[in-house]
Amino acid sequence: MRTERQISSGGVVFRRRNGQIDVVLIAVKEGRVWCLPKGLVEKGENIARTAHREVKEETGLDGKIIKLIDNIHYFYAHKEEGGTTRYFKIVYFFLMEYTGGDVKDHDLEVVDCKWFPIDDAIEMVEYKDEKGLLLKAIEMLKLP
Repeated sequence: MRTERQISSGGVVFRRRNGQIDVVLIAVKEGRVWCLPKGLVEKGENIARTAHREVKEETGLDGKIIKLIDNIHYFYAHKEEGGTTRYFKIVYFFLMEYTGGDVKDHDLEVVDCKWFPIDDAIEMVEYKDEKGLLLKAIEMLKLP
């Protein structure tokens, strides 16, 4: 089986509202999976530019990058013409402060996009690594 490497980038977009922190999650896989927005780095892009672009495309929101939170990595396999390819994927996530836009303007590859209080978002996200990223975001935002 052939193995290739993929680099992606995404963001934890937050806003402060009524004394709490809200973050944005997207629903994919027919709305069954809630996760953070992310996508592949395109040729000529750096990871910060990719985070901005992917967040805007998948959520309809603009955000200002505050800081790199961390990266996650994993393997997955994809059946393609000519066989199955195994991918080693690294995804960089940035803490991003909401500056504008509307979640109704998300793209068609996303089933839904909503703001959640950060504690609810931690419960909602499907992937353990993304739960960890949200916990790190809380630390970075100095929440109790």
